Amino acid sequence: MELRELETFRAVVEAGGVGRAADRLNRAQSSVTARIRQLEASLGVALFDREGRGLRLTAAGDALLGYADRLLELASEARAAVRDDVVGGRLRLGAMESVAASRLPHPLAAFHRDHPRVSVELQTAPSRELVARVQARALDAAIVGDEVDDERFVRVPLYTEELVLVGPGGRALPREPARLSGSTLLVFHGNGCAYRRRMEQWLQSRRAVPGRVLEFASYHAILASAAAGVGISLVPRSVLDIYPQRGALSVAKMPSQLARIRTALVMQRGRHVPALTQLANCLREDARKAARGK
Repeated sequence: MELRELETFRAVVEAGGVGRAADRLNRAQSSVTARIRQLEASLGVALFDREGRGLRLTAAGDALLGYADRLLELASEARAAVRDDVVGGRLRLGAMESVAASRLPHPLAAFHRDHPRVSVELQTAPSRELVARVQARALDAAIVGDEVDDERFVRVPLYTEELVLVGPGGRALPREPARLSGSTLLVFHGNGCAYRRRMEQWLQSRRAVPGRVLEFASYHAILASAAAGVGISLVPRSVLDIYPQRGALSVAKMPSQLARIRTALVMQRGRHVPALTQLANCLREDARKAARGK
């Protein structure tokens, strides 16, 4: 079992087929097929069920995929460790959708200028899902809005977000929980969103019950719906600041215990990835600048 065989195997899985994997790897399809067959021969098992022109992972292939990821990551770390003069490789970064839109563009641009050999793959999801992906090694690190106390993780504090209540322009927004009963709440989809949980816990503690809850997959859609009068929402001010139709919204500050939430970069403890260390430094510096600018 060789690293090139594992790289080819992972490429076929990620691309969803031999042809697309060959294009990604810039190799002939016959070469990709030959490496997969060599890997299967060395392991003594079939890794794919071949259904017409399609491929589906067997149970053995599914089991191998996790090990392949770990072995290839270790190989990348080993290369980086002996070549401290060059920071390169692939970084899989996760972030909440709000952070990806409002916080990451500038520090990622700076990081790419300083480290052009590093490929950053960004995934967005709610905080709880991101933490699970880091734990499963599907992500190298993630920016989340939850406290992560697990001793398996390193937590690097970053941005302090202020959450504000938004609704249609020209209307006074209720800030007392009792006055929010019966209202339509606009929230980010899924129960893993830290901001959504903050709002729901606050309402529950005051026995306030919204009339209905509508879920959205993006903050842009939430803000547009709030501006149109569909309902009200709790969003980070950093997202509101980049919304082009901000004038169409009413904005209200919230109590400090509800309004402030600290985001952090979380990664597995004990991993040495030079590119991730450099990215963490870049994000930390950007967070310091953002704090000074307030």
